Amino acid sequence: MEVLRRSSVFAAEVMEVFDRSPTDKELVSQAKALCRDYINSRLIRAGVSWSKPEYNVPVPGGKLAEVSTILLRLGDELEYIRPNVYRNIARQLNISLHSETVVTDAFLAVAAQIFTAGITWGKVVSLYAVAAGLAVDCVRHAQPAMVHTIVDCLGEFVRKTLVTWLKRRGGWADITKCVVNTDPSLRSHWLVAAVCSFGHFLKAIFFVLLPER
Repeated sequence: MEVLRRSSVFAAEVMEVFDRSPTDKELVSQAKALCRDYINSRLIRAGVSWSKPEYNVPVPGGKLAEVSTILLRLGDELEYIRPNVYRNIARQLNISLHSETVVTDAFLAVAAQIFTAGITWGKVVSLYAVAAGLAVDCVRHAQPAMVHTIVDCLGEFVRKTLVTWLKRRGGWADITKCVVNTDPSLRSHWLVAAVCSFGHFLKAIFFVLLPER
């Protein structure tokens, strides 16, 4: 109960920062909160048992809830376009899920490759889909603690790579513009570009990781 109480307090604090210009630390906290919700959604969809109470706390109301809903909606579309790309991530990368170092290095390598040619919301959605796919793999292979590692890795990547871009756009709420007055065919093209990019660098990452396996 204490974990749930602390998580609820933290969620309320994260929501409040949408009413003003967020700091770097707040953007990272929001990124991790969104990642936990995205992962929890994918674990439920996969029918995977997950007993960590802090991951079952609902995303708070207000703008953060709207951002989470849209992130998941765009993720659904991305994964629908190429259903096999964001599943069995560990097998595609041919990595062991028993080593925190291996999982961390693999995720950060994939994240870096996603944004090699610049930052877009499509690529951000792709990053979350990769994190969730890898988290599902970890839980399925009896490595649930790795989920925390993945969330922390995503937060660190956001801090180092995405925070400046996010601040220029006023924070995470900018993603809501992706589904406002947007032609579905144009949005599909935008998502296809993200998923095709992922398909190319996934092969590249495989060979980057090959010598260390």
